[in-house]
Amino acid sequence: MTGVAPRWEPLPIGYQEGWTVAEITVRVLVDAGVRRAYTVAGNSFLELLDALRFEPLMALVTARQHTGAAYMAEAEGKLREVPALLLGGPGPGIADFLIAVRSAHQDGSPMVVLVEERASVRLSGPGIQDGIAELDPLELFGPFAKWTGRAETAAQVPVLAARAARAAREGRRGPAILAVPADFWVAPFDGVIPEPEPRPDDTGAVLRSAHEVAALLADSRYPVVIAGGIGRTARKDLIAAAEQLGLAVYTAFRRQDSFPENHARYAGHLGVGIPPGQLDALERADVVLAIGTRLDEVTTQNNRYPLSAQTLVVIGPGLPATHRRGLTFRIDCEVGPFLRQLVAVGVARSRRSSAANAATHTHMTPPRTSPDHPLVHPADVVRVLRKVAPEDTVVTADSDSTARFVHRYWCFTEPHTQIEPPDGVRGYAVPAALGAKLAAPKRTVVAVISDAAAMMTGQELETAVRYRAPILVVVFQNGLYADIAMHQAAKHGRLNGVSLTAVDFAAWARSFGAAGYTIESPEQLEPTITRALQHQRPSVIDVRTDPDVIDPDTRLSALFQRPRKS
Repeated sequence: MTGVAPRWEPLPIGYQEGWTVAEITVRVLVDAGVRRAYTVAGNSFLELLDALRFEPLMALVTARQHTGAAYMAEAEGKLREVPALLLGGPGPGIADFLIAVRSAHQDGSPMVVLVEERASVRLSGPGIQDGIAELDPLELFGPFAKWTGRAETAAQVPVLAARAARAAREGRRGPAILAVPADFWVAPFDGVIPEPEPRPDDTGAVLRSAHEVAALLADSRYPVVIAGGIGRTARKDLIAAAEQLGLAVYTAFRRQDSFPENHARYAGHLGVGIPPGQLDALERADVVLAIGTRLDEVTTQNNRYPLSAQTLVVIGPGLPATHRRGLTFRIDCEVGPFLRQLVAVGVARSRRSSAANAATHTHMTPPRTSPDHPLVHPADVVRVLRKVAPEDTVVTADSDSTARFVHRYWCFTEPHTQIEPPDGVRGYAVPAALGAKLAAPKRTVVAVISDAAAMMTGQELETAVRYRAPILVVVFQNGLYADIAMHQAAKHGRLNGVSLTAVDFAAWARSFGAAGYTIESPEQLEPTITRALQHQRPSVIDVRTDPDVIDPDTRLSALFQRPRKS
């Protein structure tokens, strides 16, 4: 029942009298499933770091830069569906966490962010300290946080840490922010840990909603699904629903692992540059089920879909409001239980999906490239990677034109294999790959990144070497800020400020203790990638790609030739 007060009990088994706040907090987070804490070495969290040293179930990962640490924590949460811990000290360094916290908020990635503040005797409240304006972490992260809290007493810290961990992973997942004064960690803990409040039983509401949607689908001629990352844990349930109810399934932008792309009911990825034939199923649909996804600008194809004549049903916990013309229903619940109820009460239907599926696989087929061409085509890099890497390889990428080759040609068939930020994020792939590898050490992890983005957070390759995490980083080096070059060429017919100096990424990698390779011709691709994947240490492949091929459908030279308005 809602509104029931938490039950306060003595310390549970595994806790000891006389422990400090730091020791109890670490144990509370371990009990919540947290397995790694990411931070940058500094003079903060001294007692907490010491407590972590003696906790076998939680590892400390020290990154080279705050942004890299934050991307690692966000990527681990996205892969495990359980929060990682991100630690930040007082001062402006926590501002580097903001992009990762925003990404976690948009994507529903669980994350606990602990920010240490000045000692309580000096903390008169957020604002001015020693004549210097300081960042208030709750104000900074508040717009993107699912939960925020500030400890007013030492005894509150473990209690609030437990609440933060629960908030980060219950309902729609997301970042939880907790601010703690520095002197609280060493205090002896003399409080009690509350038991979690029982969650309300919403089985009846979910069943009623499933009956209503089942009736809607029974009357529908051509329903489609847009599947997002928030429901990835319910992937098997979505497959069962698609097969039994005859649903064509699209995947939302950068969420291609939410449904197998080799399945007969797969209709396509709603990404950039989708041809009209692949959108035919969505164009003809009368009912659209948006399951566990934000309907962002790219997924909706510049806000065209769903059409106003189509009935939209938004399913998932805590999804943002959708502003559109047309009939819209919202079902705020966990995706898995809803889909299981829908399969149980829905009427089995057989609907055609072959046309949409055929168009999709034609679109995903890599182009034939000339073996005599001296430069490497980016599509060939992805094709060979997909050929020699294991089926469940985790791929990380940035939100730039390099990722579009992955979107187009990889073919995601296994769950939790695509780790990407929501939009406008550069330098994500390398630290995200490390976070993914530490979270899933038995899986192959490949970061696909441009030469521009590799120099933003690529120093985390040293962190991978230090923690013996054998990730593979594939750098597409074309010497350009390709996205900007494409827009400049199309609009002005000339370039400015987008050229980059060539970098020897293989030598750069070896300077960190990683393996480094350079590929300058197509015939080097398969033997080099195969060899790099066999290494038990981090590896970098510097691929000198054709700078004219900046997008799967676009050549830079062709943009210069287009007529422009005066």
